[in-house]
Amino acid sequence: MGDRLLAVAGFALATAAAFFPWYVFFNQESFGIAPMGYTETRDLPEIRGRSVVQVSPLAIPDEDDGSAEPSAFDPIITATVSNLGDELDGAPPATPAIANQPFPGKPNYKLLHVANGRALIEDRSGMYIVRIGSVLPDNSRLATLEKRDGQWVIITSNGEVIQR
Repeated sequence: MGDRLLAVAGFALATAAAFFPWYVFFNQESFGIAPMGYTETRDLPEIRGRSVVQVSPLAIPDEDDGSAEPSAFDPIITATVSNLGDELDGAPPATPAIANQPFPGKPNYKLLHVANGRALIEDRSGMYIVRIGSVLPDNSRLATLEKRDGQWVIITSNGEVIQR
């Protein structure tokens, strides 16, 4: 009796296994990969915001109520030192002005390839295809693509020349 019960259970299991692919084939909407719903708008999904938001203190604007003297001190470290404190030459000190502080150091990206008016550049976060006018990783713009001495170079709006 136990052998017959085991044989019937095995036959039922084999039959179910044989018909399951057909069931999936005829009911693909239940088993398939759901397509991604793309829309033409760039609206954010309407979800509830986080109750705690962490904001950098440098991103919070100061109240401009006139109670404090405006400071020429730039709290963001950019590896640039101004000459506002140099009064050793006897000249009257210059009026405090916010200096045009360049991006510190050399560009952090390299040129990989140039084709069809576009350049492939790479930095630590990935590869980018840029063309004239595109913003580069150091916040400058691509001014021109040139071929110098048989090598392609890109010239940025800051005057930097990056070659392969």
